[in-house]
Amino acid sequence: MSGPRYAAVNGVQLHYREAGSGPLVILLHGFPEFWYSWRHLMPALAEAGYRAIAPDMRGYNLSGKPQGVEAYAIDTLADDIAALIQHAGERRAHIIGHDWGGAVAWHLAMRHREMIDRLIVLNAPHPRALARELRTPDQLWRSRYMAFFQLPRVPEASIRRNDFARIRRILREDPTRADAFTEPDIDRYVAALARPWALTSALNYYRAAARFPPSRPPGYSSRIEAPSLLIWGDRDTYLNPRLATGLERWVPNLRVEHLPESSHWVMSDAPDDVERLVMSFLP
Repeated sequence: MSGPRYAAVNGVQLHYREAGSGPLVILLHGFPEFWYSWRHLMPALAEAGYRAIAPDMRGYNLSGKPQGVEAYAIDTLADDIAALIQHAGERRAHIIGHDWGGAVAWHLAMRHREMIDRLIVLNAPHPRALARELRTPDQLWRSRYMAFFQLPRVPEASIRRNDFARIRRILREDPTRADAFTEPDIDRYVAALARPWALTSALNYYRAAARFPPSRPPGYSSRIEAPSLLIWGDRDTYLNPRLATGLERWVPNLRVEHLPESSHWVMSDAPDDVERLVMSFLP
């Protein structure tokens, strides 16, 4: 795996790590993680003959941290990845995303559909499915933290308290596998989130989602034609498994794989299962 690399794309500098050579695979992390989320999968992709690039998405870890909520609108986040594909010298790529990275992957496949070869999403709902399930009390309750994150400054103070105790507790207690995150892993996540402006930038993803909905330029469609794989850890605290159902209307070429004993942190709970499913899907 490479050391730190940087790409100036779409008005921001993205830090990324790279492994292997061959067809391009872009891996997008979620909250509150960074490129390190893909520590298990990247070597396997490289060994299988792919070029794996895992960026710190804008605002995270070593990537640039633009000020202001609007800088984290979903259109901008998707355009970052489109520009990263071009920076890598390619016109198309396979995209893999988890959590917020999955949300960006879905939107990228709608906004820049010509750039997607195959799409793999892990525990991140298609936006139409999320809108559907947010009408139910169960998902509304599970998503209550997103309303809290809309407040200014208060979420930052709460999360930073006692050396990011809330983040440490989530990463220790949420996964179903006891060693999904080791203490050194957790320290790395906290260190990345503790960088100046990193936490506010990460929370601005949620704030921007509420204030700056996606645009619909010519060619935009919520129907995704690219071959797609949805991997879903059913013991997700934050997302109801129903979010992985009823997607055929919007993603007709979709394969869904449930991991009944995995949590939201499916890549760390079940790295071998995720590797197997990803490798069985990529050409």
